[in-house]
Amino acid sequence: MTDVDAQVTAGSAHTQTTSTPRTGPSTQAPEIPVLDSPRSFEVRTFGCQMNVHDSERINGLLETAGYTPVRDGEDPDLVVFNTCAVRENADNKLYGHLSQLVPQKQKNKDFQVAVGGCLAQKDQDTILKKSPVVDVVFGTHNIGSLPVLLERARHNEEAEIEILESLETFPSALPTKRDQAYAGWVSISVGCNNTCTFCIVPSLRGKEEDRRPGDILAEVQALVDQGAVEVTLLGQNVNSYGVSFGDRQAFSKLLRACGEIQGLERVRFTSPHPAAFTDDVIDAMAQTPNVMPQLHMPLQSGSDRVLKDMRRSYRSKKFLGILEKVRDQIPQAAITTDIIVGFPGETEEDFQDTMRVVEESRFSMAYTFQYSVRPGTPAGEREDQLPKAVVQERFERLVALQDRIAAEENAALVGRTVELLVTANAGKKSGETHRLSGRAQDQRLVHFSVPEGAEAPRPGDFVTVPVTQAAAYHLIADPAADQYHLRRARGGDAWEREQAQSCGTGSGAAGSTKAGQVNLGMPTLPVAAAPVNGG
Repeated sequence: MTDVDAQVTAGSAHTQTTSTPRTGPSTQAPEIPVLDSPRSFEVRTFGCQMNVHDSERINGLLETAGYTPVRDGEDPDLVVFNTCAVRENADNKLYGHLSQLVPQKQKNKDFQVAVGGCLAQKDQDTILKKSPVVDVVFGTHNIGSLPVLLERARHNEEAEIEILESLETFPSALPTKRDQAYAGWVSISVGCNNTCTFCIVPSLRGKEEDRRPGDILAEVQALVDQGAVEVTLLGQNVNSYGVSFGDRQAFSKLLRACGEIQGLERVRFTSPHPAAFTDDVIDAMAQTPNVMPQLHMPLQSGSDRVLKDMRRSYRSKKFLGILEKVRDQIPQAAITTDIIVGFPGETEEDFQDTMRVVEESRFSMAYTFQYSVRPGTPAGEREDQLPKAVVQERFERLVALQDRIAAEENAALVGRTVELLVTANAGKKSGETHRLSGRAQDQRLVHFSVPEGAEAPRPGDFVTVPVTQAAAYHLIADPAADQYHLRRARGGDAWEREQAQSCGTGSGAAGSTKAGQVNLGMPTLPVAAAPVNGG
């Protein structure tokens, strides 16, 4: 196979689509042009954790190229949209945001707009046809090209489109601006080899490409050296990690290796696939102290007939067996899931099977979706699509069931003492309640108060508190003075250093900083975006 470069004119745009031999993506960072004068930017992110992590790379690339994050209240010189193509309204969401930028584009001829991510990979020059406000369109495989494309668009005064058919550079080779100093994502693979009939992700992110274990562990160590106390290993299907280099137990070995890294207190991962979830991974989770008692295990449907139509290579018995094994070894594990309601051809009997499996599974949370047609997928071409009213009614029944289960599971935790990693983002009612927020080891969200006279924690510190109240999707901890224990940690030190560098002050407590500009585009309750598209 030879390189094929096709360049065509699409309106006023320069379009390049490149197909390259599959020799594997580069692990070397590309050369990044640096601006002659500073320009401000803003990145708006829609979709899953993979997109959030990609946006950290985009932020790092732009800052390396001389761009600066826009200040509050000011208009940026550049807006980058990192898009999702999984949900039906993804297109409308993007074009709605783009239309709001027309006045700014008319007012400032140097203002630029770039669109990347899965929707850009799918729609390509359609984006320019629908929204002339866009200057650059780039895909999921060439994030590192963004600074060059922006400069080329400015110089040539025409839009630039570059979509690659295979991964150019592993995202982890690119500069990164982490969303939080005390925690970080680490990609272990990109792409997916599964062929689920409802999912468009493999066609947009390509076949699975695994990073070498040494590269992953080096990045984890670098994060810990910078002060991170928590790391989440990220991939479309993390437990198939190793397929690229022929080691079926590579993921469990990777978890155990993370357990040897001094200073790394919490390890998480997302998302696995039930078909490839093996006992050696469960053993590694149970036997590695810093691997947290939390598992996201996508169910998608409890009906074996629907699972077959989805081309999911497991059945409900195997799924429930995985959960039983996990809970035998890790009794305190919190298990979350993804479920699709209203898949084409789903009968009431199929839906009742899903309700039964959900009841038996006792999920702490379920990311629940109404099926939506995605062009280019086998499921989208089926003629037995369900009426919207039927899907909505089933969806409401499922959500009510999961709400009840979550409330019951959380109520059982009242009186238990939990250790929390304090987060920078306080709850919506923090101004009224004066509570801060943190994540328990099982990833449950806990809003807690600091007793009068006690030292307030920083984001990245740990507190140990008793659970005093429970709701379906959060816990409350209002400890007495002798029940509150603060452990200042390296994560808090890292947060304090970051604050000093960004705003000239290094003191402060959790909840005193503004959350990063990351919009998952979904509600914060369990009807939300899946942790990673595909699962």
